[in-house]
Order: sequence, then C-alpha cells, then structure tokens
Amino acid sequence: MPRRTLARDATIEGIGLHTGARVTATCLAAEPGQGIVFRRVDLPGAPEIPARLSQVRSTERRTALGEPPGTVETVEHLLAAAAALQLDDLTVELNGPEPPIGDGSFQPYLTALCKAGITDQPGDPVVYKVVSPSQLTEGDSTYLVAPAPALRLTTTIEWPHPLIGRQSGSYDITPEAFARDLAAARTFGFVREAEALRARGLAKGADLDSTLILSDEGLVGGELRWPDEFVRHKAGDILGDLALVGGRIEAHVVASKPSHQGNIALARWLRRTGQRVGGVAMDIGRILDVIPHRYPFLLVDRIIEVEGTTRIVGIKNVTINEPFFQGHFPGHPIMPGVLIIEAMAQVGGMLLLGTIEDPDQKVVYFMSLDNVKFRRPVLPGDQLRCELEMLQNRGRTCRMKGVAYVDGNIVAEAEMMARVVDR
Repeated sequence: MPRRTLARDATIEGIGLHTGARVTATCLAAEPGQGIVFRRVDLPGAPEIPARLSQVRSTERRTALGEPPGTVETVEHLLAAAAALQLDDLTVELNGPEPPIGDGSFQPYLTALCKAGITDQPGDPVVYKVVSPSQLTEGDSTYLVAPAPALRLTTTIEWPHPLIGRQSGSYDITPEAFARDLAAARTFGFVREAEALRARGLAKGADLDSTLILSDEGLVGGELRWPDEFVRHKAGDILGDLALVGGRIEAHVVASKPSHQGNIALARWLRRTGQRVGGVAMDIGRILDVIPHRYPFLLVDRIIEVEGTTRIVGIKNVTINEPFFQGHFPGHPIMPGVLIIEAMAQVGGMLLLGTIEDPDQKVVYFMSLDNVKFRRPVLPGDQLRCELEMLQNRGRTCRMKGVAYVDGNIVAEAEMMARVVDR
C-alpha cells in the first residue's frame, strides 16, 4: 500500500468563513513522508504549519493551527477531503489566514483534488489501528471506538431545533462513499449567535452562500440537500479533525454530540493508543548512529515521529528480559522511575542531536530535572511511548518537556534542561 499525493496542482479561491478574508489555496504534490503542510505565502519567509495535533491552537467553532502570525483557521474541510482520498503528502499554499469556505461543504475541495488526480509514490503510509474497544468523554462529547478494517463514522447530534432534533448516521469513509454521503453537507449556524460570534472575531465571512443559517423557526433561505444534512456535516468535521493524527485510521468511531474540542481529544487518544504501522522515522540502526548509549543502557527502540526541531516521539518495548528487573523487584518487576526518565531523555537527545552537525562527535548531558511526576508503574510487556517537546533552544543548550505514556495513560512526566558537549 503506497503513499499518495497529487498528480497536478489544485486551486480553490474564495472567502474564509471566520476571517472574511479573500484567499487562494493552492494544493501541491509533496515529497514522500512530508505529510500535509500549510504554507502561508503571504507572510515573510512563507512559514510552514504542519497539519499535526501539536499545532492545534483553537477549537472554538473551527479547528485552527499554528501561532500568530503564522496561523491557519478552519482547516477541517480541506483535511476531510484529503483524508477521504487518502492523501498522505500534500502542501497547501495560502495567501491568507484561512482556506476558502466555498459553499460551506467539503465538495469544493473534493472536486478540486479529484480533478488534479492522485498518484502513488514511494513509502508506506502511516496507519493507526484500534486494537480494543474504548470510550472517551470530552465535555459534552462522547466517543466509542472499536477495531475495524477501515474507518467508519457513526455520528449522533442533538439540537432543540425543529429542523435538527436528534439525527444519526453511519458512514464508511472511502472516496466513493464520502463523495456520495458527506461531501455536499454544509456547515450551519444560528441567527441568534451571529452577533456574539462576530464580536469574538468569528463568522465574518458567513452568509447564505456559505452557511446554512437557522432562525428559531427554520431555515433562512435555500433548501436542505438532505433532511439530515446537519449530522452529515458533523461526521465530515470529525474526519477532518482526525486527519491531524498524521496518518490513516482503521477504526469504527461512534460519536455522540461531537465537537471540535472532542474530535481533537479523540485524535490525540488514537495517536497514543492505536497500533501504528508504517512510517518509521528512525530505526534502531539510525538511533545507534546518533546517540552513544549501548546495552544495557540503551532505552529507545524506535523513533516514530519527528516534527522538525520541535517535537519527537520514541518508543521503548519493555520486556521481562530487562536486566534491571532482576533486582527491581524480585517477584514484583517494576521499571525504575529513573529509567523511565532516562528513556525520555534519550528520545530528547535524538531531537537535540538532530539539530547540530557531526552528532556522532557529540554527547548530551542533562543539567536539571524539574516538575518530575510518576503517575503509574511500568511493567514487563508494556510499550513506553515518550513524547518530547522543545520548549527553548539556545544553540547547544535547550529545555524540553517530556511525557511518557503506556496505552494512552500518562506514566511519568518531567521538564529537562540539557547541553550538547564534545565527546
């Protein structure tokens, strides 16, 4: 199963839903392994904003990425179309802060991307597979997730409005099913909320051409494309938000009262607990080339995610054969907390050494640890997932925050200061 990108460029022009800015979005083919990246060509230096969970800035009425001034608003419609077509690598150039809203549906992006054509390219796509049923609650949103051979969304919404009430739908996410069942479903809003939203800098581009606008009695102008168009649009929003995991998803997601905030919480949970296949950033051979640690003190097996010089994720498979289990503790094996911190530090060292020349001639010394917390024990058979984020980098000295997970649960966290020195 190869990775996929565009065969030709695709361009969409129009008004941004929330900013009201006139914007052109140009979708371009990207190199294998890049993922989906937004590029603000209207700003000095054309900053790039990866379509990743670490970039999520706001989930109020839309999903927004990046930090000012390099932000991108309302990414979920474009990302839903890309995810439905299984586009793994894509660059989206924007000459403004928000992709155009079009008619408020996903259709303009799906049509443009399909017209440009899809092509295979080298490399394996990243796939997150759910291996056991689970439940997640975020605010009023509840999600049940179960194993499935492909992505399926079952969605229920409820509003005290005569055109909405309680609506439910179940949709397989394939290019054909998305085009048939979800792509034309439009975003919606209520007249009574318009003034308050605009006071918060939102919905500046909303009008009858881009939004289903509802009064307390019914629809203000136009007609529905389906009686349940509202739940169909919410299912598409879920797909767009889940695309921020940075890979394809194999799961059946049952969502009740979904929201952007809930969708992002679900995406984070799927990324941490799903069985990841493909897209290994660095195998053990590359790790051995970069850091000097060796058995029995090498505590990272794979690097599975690297986001520039700001974030890295590595895993350590904990087995009963670890030498420290002989004495910690006999008959009751628990991974020492200091070694969990050491595993995080080694993953962080991979990130730090990746920013300098001749990493094989350097070594990372850790200078301080702050806010260290141990949440639960790590046992034989666990897979330790270490996520490190660069907080501050000043040449050879940096500060990082690390969090270690097992099955999506935090087991330890710490802030670390480190320095690169010559070997």
